Order: sequence, then structure tokens, then C-alpha cells
Amino acid sequence: MEERGQLKRAFIDATAGAISGAISRTVTSPLDVIKIRFQVQLEPTTQWALLTRTVYGNSKYTGMLQASKDILREEGLPGFWRGNVPALLMVMPYTAIQFSVLHKLKTFASGSSKAEDHVNLSPYLSYISGALAGCAATVGSYPFDLLRTILASQGEPKVYPNMRAAAVDIFRTRGIQGLYSGLTPTLVEIVPYAGLQFGTYDTFKRWMMAWNHLRSSNAIHGDEHPSSFQLFICGLAAGTCAKAVCHPLDVVKKRFQIEGLQRHPRYGARLEPRAYRNMYDGLRRILIEEGWAGLYKGIVPSIVKAAPAGAVTFVAYEYTSDWLESTLT
Repeated sequence: MEERGQLKRAFIDATAGAISGAISRTVTSPLDVIKIRFQVQLEPTTQWALLTRTVYGNSKYTGMLQASKDILREEGLPGFWRGNVPALLMVMPYTAIQFSVLHKLKTFASGSSKAEDHVNLSPYLSYISGALAGCAATVGSYPFDLLRTILASQGEPKVYPNMRAAAVDIFRTRGIQGLYSGLTPTLVEIVPYAGLQFGTYDTFKRWMMAWNHLRSSNAIHGDEHPSSFQLFICGLAAGTCAKAVCHPLDVVKKRFQIEGLQRHPRYGARLEPRAYRNMYDGLRRILIEEGWAGLYKGIVPSIVKAAPAGAVTFVAYEYTSDWLESTLT
């Protein structure tokens, strides 16, 4: 019976994680496309930066509104969902693995499989559990992340007509390791990112429960549970904090992923194959050639996207998980 209960819990966590991830990714895809275009652009991405000295030429994208207009004019509405298929193929196993591993780790740490007991874990254990769950999910779904970046950044005319063509060409020219380009900075990024996201979410959720308890003098356990709006706020804050801290590593990851991509010249300078020797060299070169602003290219659409993405993911997960548990009980 205990083993059957664990299997049911694993199924609920994986399914709820996959559904919440798919919803979040589809809703925020336009912001993700704009963020990726900024991150892979070697030229400055703001009007202010254009006034400073740069080794590169004219910029294709110089702001969120301008980038949105250009993508809409040149690629139509589908351009904002460019690469959404590999994104879904990436995010569904990613979130399924992430939430399943997270629940297992929290169960081990707390000695209980009940979600209400996990909220009371120390922030330290919440951060560690989130980081390890993020690493496991990243390794399991990384090739789809790479394909998503390439398809979202290629613009018009397309370099690859679809995901299959991109995967075949990368495998043919760069081997299996080509499908894992940028994995090192991704893992280095995901440890603090996932740790911060899940750790701060648990912290904010615990604060909300304490706040609800203080608001009601005759509160019982059920009255303390955060409302959907409060869960949304917790997810919003968690996603924003995590993304603000880890963005430079995300920029380096995207550069590794699009090395050698032969985009149309109107999109600016191309990043040649093996342009960066390693993660440290990538950070150093971007800092020297593009300044601190280079490490934070796309930070505005990234945070604008990360906040609702985190909120939608956590709210969808909580509700889907509760619905599945009540259905299967």
C-alpha cells in the first residue's frame, strides 16, 4: 500500500508539473522570443548603449516595443511562438522531473510525504532540494532547450525549417556533444536559479500562511492556506528574484547554443563556432567587448517573463496537483 501511494504521488507530481510547465511556457512564449533575440545579439540592445563605444555595428533590436513591432512585421504573429514545439517538449519533461525529484527530496528531508509538512522545511533544505531537482531536470531535457533557442533566434529567412532539420544538422556537424552545447553554464546557473526559485517560493508561502493566521484570531489549519492570488504573488516574487540574480549565466548559455548559426546579416554580427573557450572565457569576453550591459541583455523581457511564468507555473501546479489527488483518491 505504501509503495502504491508513492507511485501515485510520483504520477501526480510528474503530471501536474508537465501541465503547469506547458501552460506557463505557451503563455509567456512571446516574451521568451524577445529575450532570446536580445541575448544572442552582439550589438547593444538599448538606445543609450548605442551612444557608447562598441566594437559592433548597427543594432537590429533596441527595445522591447521596437523588437515586438519588428518581429510582428517581418514574421507575423507565429514569430512570437517560434520554437514553441521544442520548448514544450523541453518544459514538460523538465517540470515533470523537477517537481517529482523535488517532492522526493522534500519527503526525505522532512520524513513525510504530505505537502503541508514540506512548507515547514528550513529555507536551507528548500534551497538545496530545489537546486538538485533543477539539475536533474536540466540534464534530462537539455537538447530541447538548445533547439528551442536556435529556432527562436534564427529570424527570417529561416536557417532551419523545423526542429528535426535543426537536430539532424547539429548532430551531423557537431556530434552528440553539439546537442549539449552550453550545458556547463546551464548547470552552474540552474543551481542558484532553482534553489532561489523554490527556496523563496516556500519562504513567501510560509510568510503568507503566517499572515493569514494573524489576520484571523480563530484561524484553523484550513484557513491558513494561501489563496490563489497569494500563491500567484509568491510565484511572482520567486521567479523575479531568481532571474535577476542568474541572468548573466543565461546570456552565456544562449551564446554557446547559437555558435555558428548562419542568420541573415540584418540580424547583426554572427557568433563563430567555438567563439568562447569555456564559460569563464564567455563571461570575460562579453564583459570586455559589450560591457556590463552585455551580461544583462534581455533582462527586462526576462524579468517581465519570469515573474508571470513563475506565478503561472506554481499556481497551475498547486491546482492541478490538488485536482489529480482528489480525482485519484
